[in-house]
Amino acid sequence: MEKLKTLLQWLDKHLLTILVIGFIFIIPLYPKLPFKMINYTYVAVRLEDFYMVIISLVYFIQFLRKKVTVPWGMLMLCGAYWISVFVSYLYGYFIQESIAINHLGFLHSLRRIEYMAIFFIVYTTIRSKKDFYTYINLIFMVLFIVGVYGFGQRFAGWPAVQTMNPEFAKGYFLVLESWARISSTFAGHYDLGGYLILLMPIIIGCYIATNKKVYFALFTVALMALILSASRASYLAYAVTMIPFLIYVRKFKVLIVIIALTAILTPLSDNLTSRISRTFQQTQIFVNPESGDVIVPRVKRADTLPPGDYGINSITTGGAIPLVEVDSKAVEETKALIKNSVLEEAERNNTTLTTEETNAMVNEIFGTYVPVNKNLLDISISTRFQVAWPRAIAAFIRNPLLGTGPSSLGEATDGDYLRWIGELGLLGTTTFLAILGTIFIKVWKATKLMTRKMQYLYYGFLFGIAGVFFNAGYIDLFEASKLAYTFWLVAGVFFAAIPFVIKKESVDKLKL
Repeated sequence: MEKLKTLLQWLDKHLLTILVIGFIFIIPLYPKLPFKMINYTYVAVRLEDFYMVIISLVYFIQFLRKKVTVPWGMLMLCGAYWISVFVSYLYGYFIQESIAINHLGFLHSLRRIEYMAIFFIVYTTIRSKKDFYTYINLIFMVLFIVGVYGFGQRFAGWPAVQTMNPEFAKGYFLVLESWARISSTFAGHYDLGGYLILLMPIIIGCYIATNKKVYFALFTVALMALILSASRASYLAYAVTMIPFLIYVRKFKVLIVIIALTAILTPLSDNLTSRISRTFQQTQIFVNPESGDVIVPRVKRADTLPPGDYGINSITTGGAIPLVEVDSKAVEETKALIKNSVLEEAERNNTTLTTEETNAMVNEIFGTYVPVNKNLLDISISTRFQVAWPRAIAAFIRNPLLGTGPSSLGEATDGDYLRWIGELGLLGTTTFLAILGTIFIKVWKATKLMTRKMQYLYYGFLFGIAGVFFNAGYIDLFEASKLAYTFWLVAGVFFAAIPFVIKKESVDKLKL
């Protein structure tokens, strides 16, 4: 009986720690398999949601028993943000009627709490510097597994579970083509990239602090996974954070080695180099000088980005159009588009055309167009400029204070900042930025009280935040579940460990 009592006491003390360790492994590694699809969307309830319910319930019980440590300042900030989110949701659905489906708005609001809850849960489980190192090493172990699994997808046909479109989100196991962007255990290449960007500066910080080659080897694994993910935004975020980080800590030899390593590894991914080179691409388009109509021919290949439409309206049709050498492939694609349009028009009019009649009409219409060479953005960026971002700006203009409510902009805006101001308005955006700013500033101030070796780890964390923040301008990272969970987990680990990693004589100077 005494042994059982001792066991229960130990479990009572360490249960949250055990659950956090489980969280560290489950969230990044368990595939995005749906448990139940949500109506009118391809977002699903997943097993990780049930795990979060369990761990949050245990935390709440321990909170009622006064067994947890709470960073009250952060809780008040987060509470203000959560309230602002639900106010936007309630106003958007009941007053503004900008949220079409009630349960979607509610679930989008609720998941903001779900993602951030782990910050407070992990905070209370860190009681020593040893706990800090344990969590960091476990996070790195998971990163290694994520990287190796991504290599398996690329070179050994290991399956992927993605949510890049409604059909994939049903939970299919996909075998990626040789040119495909790896996603490892993540929902897509974009959140894998964000996950790597967050952790890579921390890994290098550990390497600088300890000079252990195992950390540099882990960094190399992460870099290779980032390159194979072919995420341009994440790759750029890597460049604009890793280089300043190493310059700031004055590790120029490490910087030179990493630049050389990056230069060697980057060409190994034709997909990444192709996507970068095709961000701006000279395209032959066809313009009707009289009507101003423009046709953008696109050679549709799964392994490359076609040009978009953004910027074609800047073409003038009143003056002379310079003669250019005609691209035979562009002509072929343009005629195919015209043919589809002719056949669709005939079908609407219940008209049957012979092949000769169809070809004659296509040639006649094509004869009214002239070729023009134009530098165009790729279709991914063009869609943001033409659809997603203007929609978010319009939502903000409609209600600058509260936005149009969670879920009102659809599944994605492809840019967190515009999504925030569009869905949550100034109230939700400023409170969320206040949370991130508070974490960043307090960690930054605390680094002044640390040993030089510990500073390297914490500087890595700060530059990791900067990388995610930069990347989030192009992708909805803070709404991507695996990345969002990991971000708040890592933030909680570093924030909670501050009292245990500063110099002993500096404890009295610390204010959190």
